[in-house]
Amino acid sequence: MRRYKNLGFTLIELMVTVAIVAILAAVALPAYSDYITRGKIPQATNNLSSMRIKLEQFFQDNRTYAGACAAETAAPLPAADDFTYTCPTLTQFAYTVVATGTGSMNGFIYTIDQAGAKQTTGLPSAAWGTAPVNCWVVKKSGGC
Repeated sequence: MRRYKNLGFTLIELMVTVAIVAILAAVALPAYSDYITRGKIPQATNNLSSMRIKLEQFFQDNRTYAGACAAETAAPLPAADDFTYTCPTLTQFAYTVVATGTGSMNGFIYTIDQAGAKQTTGLPSAAWGTAPVNCWVVKKSGGC
């Protein structure tokens, strides 16, 4: 009689391996998603900070904020990325620049004004905290 040598894995061994990989993926995927989200927030905060500097330069040249936030000025709005940028308040002595999240960043809304007041006015879920907050929320649970 011939003896056959077992080569390979049993079905039970394969099922255990698949179960372990599934558990690891279930833990790692949400953490990775949060990591990606936190990595996109600095796009908005950096652009808002840059806009504040540009608007102050515009004010120094024109003695008004009105007319800024337009192409062909010293303070054009940043190009849309994961956020869109608007200037809903633009008067002689006041402005507000708003970054509104789009796509995977939907629900995030950050603002800055002429006094340098940073505010988070919208967050995608309660896990990120509650808005409004008088800072830019960059971590889950409302951490600034």
